[in-house]
Amino acid sequence: NIESIIGWIRTASLDEVYINIKSTSMLPQLSEIIEELEDMGITVNVNIPSLEKIVTESKYNNLSCVVENDYPMAQFAPTVISPGKLALKRVFDILGGIVGTVISLPIILIVAIPLKIESPGPLIFKQQRVGKNGRLFNIYKLRSMYKDAEERKKALMEQNKMDGHMFKMDNDPRITKVGRFIRKTSIDELPQFWNVLKGDMSLVGTRPPTKGEYEQYDLKHKIRLSMKPGITGMWQASGRNNITDFDEVVKLDTEYIENWSIWLDIKLLFKTVKVVLVREGSK
Repeated sequence: NIESIIGWIRTASLDEVYINIKSTSMLPQLSEIIEELEDMGITVNVNIPSLEKIVTESKYNNLSCVVENDYPMAQFAPTVISPGKLALKRVFDILGGIVGTVISLPIILIVAIPLKIESPGPLIFKQQRVGKNGRLFNIYKLRSMYKDAEERKKALMEQNKMDGHMFKMDNDPRITKVGRFIRKTSIDELPQFWNVLKGDMSLVGTRPPTKGEYEQYDLKHKIRLSMKPGITGMWQASGRNNITDFDEVVKLDTEYIENWSIWLDIKLLFKTVKVVLVREGSK
């Protein structure tokens, strides 16, 4: 019982103690025991009755306790990535972004000539996209469409072959001839190495949606924004035009988020290179 347990604790050989609280009214009585255990260097585990139902019903296994501004918090998350691993991912992105930018510059200069001749207008297409946890940023691509492409999109929505909140169509009339080539070879994506260097994107991540796509998301779709968007990812490396169901895209992105590692990033980068070289899934 509570009166005798402290005396027993002082003499027993203990490494770890579990305390089962049947109601929060017991906490004041147990505070002395917990303090005594802490002073002895013993690990203390205390269950919190009010969280039992939440923990049982939560779909996440990653539960941790943190203290924020002196308030104890139970933290639920789909996946937990240590700050050290995130720092390693950022270093990997910076190195890859520098190499990618150096390789991209001469290719962009060569492609710019026929692209500008066929379709006058800006060389670089800038579009607002939604990044990690809903943050807006400008994504950069080589312009592969005519200047009025965004205005013509509404008239083409009936031909969207994606089942869900993305737009894809075969033989899109807004794409120029040179634009079709740079899309098939993924050359249009090269300016995104600048997004990686800026920190808006990662080499590997999830596809960043447009504002219009994001505004149509269901709650379950927003998990794909819990990591920084990438130039490539599970969807892109899987032959993206072979997947026409948006929920399948979300499933692939969720799989990436839950199983992320630096080795998975490296594997997906090599897989993407293969997809690009054989022009698999690019239109």
